[in-house]
Amino acid sequence: MKTIVVKCGGSVLSELSEAFFDSMKELQEQGYAIVFVHGGGPEINSMLEALQVKSEFKNGLRVTSKQVLKTAELALAGSLNRQLVRMLEKHGIRAIGLNSSDNGLLEADFIDQEQLGYVGDVTAVNSPFIQLLCQEQLLPVMTPLAAGPNGTVLNINADHAACAVANALKAEHFLMVTDVDGVLKDGELVPTLTETETKALIDKGIISGGMIPKVQSALKAFSDHVQSVHIVSGKKAFYEHGEWLGTKFIKEKVTI
Repeated sequence: MKTIVVKCGGSVLSELSEAFFDSMKELQEQGYAIVFVHGGGPEINSMLEALQVKSEFKNGLRVTSKQVLKTAELALAGSLNRQLVRMLEKHGIRAIGLNSSDNGLLEADFIDQEQLGYVGDVTAVNSPFIQLLCQEQLLPVMTPLAAGPNGTVLNINADHAACAVANALKAEHFLMVTDVDGVLKDGELVPTLTETETKALIDKGIISGGMIPKVQSALKAFSDHVQSVHIVSGKKAFYEHGEWLGTKFIKEKVTI
């Protein structure tokens, strides 16, 4: 089964365009099974502010107390997952929302419970179940939550969760959906990048701010299984007439 894993950040969910969903449908018509993993940072932040709960980050990961975890579950598995499923179905794409901590769909272990609280790294993915849904022509929409040790639930960085799913499913393509066209240089889209080229653009300050963690996650997504990684826009088409739009990351050629 040809599979594409799509990671969609919470900040871009409300901006997904008609053309974006047209690209999704075009890929499905070409026989691709698509799996979504979504984040929800802005929604979680808003809910924490409303509840007057302080939240901090260490090394790019949200420190997750029991109260923060409860709020994250409410935002991710509640409003955001439902929102994305409804958007997909509105555009004629059959979807099913999955809380990834249920039934060990994603399993994880603590990264550093003392420093980060209920934050984990994925240790196992229930690939057969996800593939079963895809075979039924359903698009799984997964939260970045996982079953932890002794019945706990762990908060997972959405990029890391999506990478784990892509590797477990041996996905042909891994897409990171953002609110920009891809990596820009002098206002122009950079269509392809290697790891060396990416690091050079970071050093020169051309890739900066919030794009740095995105490209770093894109590079980390490469594995023996995932060969094709893209940063694409959710505001427009990312695939048209067999052509990928956005920035594609390609592996370095090994020279002996």
